[in-house]
Amino acid sequence: MPAETKPNTDIEGLSYEEAREQLIAVVGKLEAGGASLEESLALWERGEALAKRCEQWLEGARKRLAAARDQQAQEG
Repeated sequence: MPAETKPNTDIEGLSYEEAREQLIAVVGKLEAGGASLEESLALWERGEALAKRCEQWLEGARKRLAAARDQQAQEG
């Protein structure tokens, strides 16, 4: 089974870069067309899960930056 149509249970362990690359692949497949309705729905669901994973990474980075800024403000 291709990476972009694997069950969504493997997404939680992906790095930001891995999730982003897989999301790009999913979008490319959807844009290319030719998939059955069932395949398209599975790709869409995987894309949604990958986008959510990317957002989790970005939110974590935002929180870390905010904490670093707060710490720097307290120190200086």
